[in-house]
Amino acid sequence: MSLMERVYSVLLVSASSNLNGNIAGMLPGNRYYPINIVGNVSAAKRAVAERDFDFVIVNSPLTDDDGLRFCIDVSSRKETVVLLMVRAELYPELFEKYAGYGVFLIQKPFSRSTLLLAFGWLMSARERLRLSEKKVLSFEEKMDEIRLVNRAKWLLISELKMAEPDAHRYIEKQAMDRCVQRRVVAEEIIKTYG
Repeated sequence: MSLMERVYSVLLVSASSNLNGNIAGMLPGNRYYPINIVGNVSAAKRAVAERDFDFVIVNSPLTDDDGLRFCIDVSSRKETVVLLMVRAELYPELFEKYAGYGVFLIQKPFSRSTLLLAFGWLMSARERLRLSEKKVLSFEEKMDEIRLVNRAKWLLISELKMAEPDAHRYIEKQAMDRCVQRRVVAEEIIKTYG
């Protein structure tokens, strides 16, 4: 899927109805859906507990909290990119503290073009996270296959009295001869002898 075809889910945490309307109006529905808007950190915590979001945008301060700890907590989730909007005088200090946690910061007030630029950064970061997720999944799948093949090998060793290298060679050869993954051969061995 190309970057232009992706759809990103958004949680906007802001007590400013004016800002909420402006941001929601800037984000086309064919690219950003759903756009959930909540007014405080408590509601935001409930929202992220109910579902995953690609982007969480926090307009600090909020009615019940400044939202800073919430940003750190959400940015630690592997599938979410966080943008924190802060007053210009707080930006240098907060950038120093929060950028290291992977939180993107933007200072208020900002222009429409600056916000669109920030959304481009969020998209880039989200796609990088997506690639990392794929690598982790493929690594976990590979580890599962290794465990399965080892289990099958030990069954061949114990049940058919094969030597370990012979059991390994047997699984490899069966997979090559039948044009299947080693996992398939291992599962059959486990089913037969396990």
